[in-house]
Amino acid sequence: MDASPFRSHWSLDPEVTFLNHGSFGACPTRVLEEQSRLRARMEAEPVRFLHREITALADSARAALGAFLDADPDDLAFINNATTGVNTVLQSLRFSPGDELLTTDHEYNASRNALDFVASRWGVKVVVAKLPWPVPSSQSIVDAVLAHVTERTRLLLIDHISSQTALVLPIAPLIRTLRERGVETLVDGAHGPGQVPLSLRQLGAAYYTGNCHKWLCAPKGAAFLYVRRELQPGLRPVVISHGYNSRRKDRSQFRLDFDWAGTNDPTPYLCVPKALEVVGGLLPGGWPEVMASNRAKVLAARSFLCQRLGVSPSCPEDMVGSMATVPLPDGFPAQPSALGLDPLQDRILFEHGIEVPITPWPRPPHRHVRVSAQLYNSHAEYQRLAEALEALLG
Repeated sequence: MDASPFRSHWSLDPEVTFLNHGSFGACPTRVLEEQSRLRARMEAEPVRFLHREITALADSARAALGAFLDADPDDLAFINNATTGVNTVLQSLRFSPGDELLTTDHEYNASRNALDFVASRWGVKVVVAKLPWPVPSSQSIVDAVLAHVTERTRLLLIDHISSQTALVLPIAPLIRTLRERGVETLVDGAHGPGQVPLSLRQLGAAYYTGNCHKWLCAPKGAAFLYVRRELQPGLRPVVISHGYNSRRKDRSQFRLDFDWAGTNDPTPYLCVPKALEVVGGLLPGGWPEVMASNRAKVLAARSFLCQRLGVSPSCPEDMVGSMATVPLPDGFPAQPSALGLDPLQDRILFEHGIEVPITPWPRPPHRHVRVSAQLYNSHAEYQRLAEALEALLG
């Protein structure tokens, strides 16, 4: 298998062409070794590690993440995944009958479920902005969302980078405009950190939750929730624990509530500094070069696949990060398998050894293939994908 020279830094199955970094990420071996070291340290003396040492270790990890995200570390809380972050915010807020919660038709299913659940609890309305598809421009997204804002709109829930369609959405102008109208924004940034440059200070979102296990390449179970300082008193974790009635005065209630939710394995988020170091150290230009390299690779792959399949890109280049979608010709059965996967996705893996997501969009039988680009991917792998698609689609 023709592989990138960086592939040796990951423990990926050499028999599989892995083009689906977006779903769960892949963790470099050096980061996994750091996690094993931390776990051994924890198990050698669990009380010392989880009671006496964890505060300093977590503070150090949060400081490294804050520097990467351009955010005050005290405005960040470590959580298990971005879905937990979305639920934390939505279940902390209070609404009144007649309020409207705005989202888009590209919102991630788990987050949309959380929005619908909270709306049903409070008796409020979920308003869904239908985004143009294919997308002619970023401004068309802004216009589509703002067209649904009313005097009753209380919150916008929006992906930073959509899971189904891999669009880098124009969240900055939306956050700014909505804030001017008294509407706050919850950004589901599951795919944002490490895929596109991000400054939470400049962005100004009320709430931003993101995964560290995807594009930052930390172990599974590492994510964060950012809450703008003046909004922190109204936020509570989904699990209330010892911090709720703590008498400590050296930390904010936000820190006390979120830093300890009961016994769990903290090593995934404690490995965030190592992940930032390892992946950022693979290219001389650090993380800016890593993100630029991945983006250039996926743009080239998208162009190549579109040409081979005789289709047009679904969005302009300025809406692409490190993953992209390519529309597929109709004609292949689209009934999902028992696991909810498209049958074409199963056949590409089991017959051609390629792991890549196939997503029905906007509805069956229309679908697209979503390709990811990481340093470990090579052009030859995209060539194999094109050949497999041509063979299966006829």
